[in-house]
Amino acid sequence: MVVVILAQIFFRYVIGDALAWSEELARFFMLWMTGLIAPSAYRWGGFVAIDMLPQALPARAAAILNLALLAVALTVLVVAVRLGWADVTGFGGRFATASLWVPAHLEFGWVEGPWLLFERTLVVDFIPEPTKIAKKYMMASLLVSMVLMTLVNVELILRSLIRLLDPATGVVAVPEPAVASAGAD
Repeated sequence: MVVVILAQIFFRYVIGDALAWSEELARFFMLWMTGLIAPSAYRWGGFVAIDMLPQALPARAAAILNLALLAVALTVLVVAVRLGWADVTGFGGRFATASLWVPAHLEFGWVEGPWLLFERTLVVDFIPEPTKIAKKYMMASLLVSMVLMTLVNVELILRSLIRLLDPATGVVAVPEPAVASAGAD
């Protein structure tokens, strides 16, 4: 994304001829970067949270409250997955981007007929003509993000249930992020 934006700055201000596609490609990259990092941030507690009430409650009541909030979040995420699927497969996903072109593309289809074991066979055709990128690939970032966040939410619910039912197991509510260290030991 940064390379695309720097290229736009160079072409606009140094060469004097702005690129038509750079803003849309940078937006495409931004959506996918956000969609892929959000589940990790959710898993490690990286979102903004108001935690005064859970800290003021006894440990068992705080665990029950956390479990209830995770259940509400799961409901919201399931609705978001359905909305993401509707965006990708629905009316808006059929449109093409305004300025993003690829020089060639693949088309997928089915061929009917009595084959050895299958009634239909998948056919992939290489089309050497330029085509615009479909917006469904941009919208798919929401769907992928919500599916991954739903999986993280289920993991957090299971961790909370284990901690609530048997606090001696040593299962932590939010696992520590895997961070590489460059320091000398």
